[in-house]
Amino acid sequence: MVVESIATSAFEQSRRDTVVERAAEGTRNGNEESQVTPQTMHAVVLTGHGGLDRLEYRDDVAVPSPSAGEVLIEVSACGMNNTDVWVREGAYGLDDDPDAVSTWRRGRSTLTFPRIQGTDSVGRVVAVGDGVDNRRVGERVMVDFSIYNDDGDSLADIDYIGHGRDGGYAEYQTVPADHAHVVDSPISDAELATFCCAYLTGEHMLDRARVAEGERVLITGASGGVGSGLIQLVRARGAIPYAVTSAGKADDVRAIGAEGVVLRDDGDLVDAVASATDGEPIDVVADLVAGAMFNDLLRILRPEGRYTTSGAIAGPVVPLDLRTMYLKHLELHGSSQGTRAAFRRLVRYIEAGAIRPLLGGTYPLSEFHRAQTEFMAKGFIGNLVVVPDRRWDEIGAPHAHLSDAG
Repeated sequence: MVVESIATSAFEQSRRDTVVERAAEGTRNGNEESQVTPQTMHAVVLTGHGGLDRLEYRDDVAVPSPSAGEVLIEVSACGMNNTDVWVREGAYGLDDDPDAVSTWRRGRSTLTFPRIQGTDSVGRVVAVGDGVDNRRVGERVMVDFSIYNDDGDSLADIDYIGHGRDGGYAEYQTVPADHAHVVDSPISDAELATFCCAYLTGEHMLDRARVAEGERVLITGASGGVGSGLIQLVRARGAIPYAVTSAGKADDVRAIGAEGVVLRDDGDLVDAVASATDGEPIDVVADLVAGAMFNDLLRILRPEGRYTTSGAIAGPVVPLDLRTMYLKHLELHGSSQGTRAAFRRLVRYIEAGAIRPLLGGTYPLSEFHRAQTEFMAKGFIGNLVVVPDRRWDEIGAPHAHLSDAG
């Protein structure tokens, strides 16, 4: 069970100054903020690198106040992701020491403790900061979690909400107003929270590899959030997805849209892929697994093929025969997060029904330890979502049977 602290903490004191002006001000841009939001909230707080014990469920966290150009969101659902786990563990290593404890930005960290993680936030705008149209109050929004640190498309200095600033494992969060996107879709808040991080990551991988209509794309880790999203995103481009997954998930992956499925650890991978494609070449590998299969994935690619990766759940340090790369004129692309244009495209896909949510289950925010344990076990298809307890009956409970069945 998660640890709940009811004592006033240093964390609370450090954020108290964000709310002390509420009673005196009364209004902000015509919005009576002090009457809309409480002074404190429940949140899951990361207190340092380590195990699940470094995540504390607290009821004394100050509700943030939106600065100029920001909105305050009442969070209704927040999806989970691998990056939050690896940041908690400090599992990113350094360029010169892959085993070093390091966070996501590897030597350029903006992470400070305590921190509220959570990238995939969905909720409603309940207050606005200076310069933001008060008519935005009441909008249902999905948060673009990227902190771009650049006015263009460069992601060289990118950061993200839940790392460089507080995220959505809480009842409220503030974000820049232009990061709060209205999504015109009938899907539920919990379903909408499955898209953001995973599908934006997948779409940028396809952008990096310039995937075009009619091309064949091999996707590893195809049952997870990014992998299952990639299957749909490849289809949305008119390309043809093939999937690598485990035997117990093969039928589910086919149902999502994979043209063919290759079982992981079931014989020779190169031969198995050739059989699945009837000998047709693979143009692009979208890899989320890496580890021992990495060099085989390069062997599978056609000459002048493209490899793109955003993760390495089977191991980040891989075997590589450079001759395979240079003799076949291969391209290798690293990828993380995505551009503003990719996020807007993702919203259009959702609104058009070109991609669909794959919700593996919901959990109350107060049961975050259980939720992340289940997330790390990977016994589901798609993604898991946490819901603030006070919104549970409305938002979380209708989908809870999915996680209970798992």
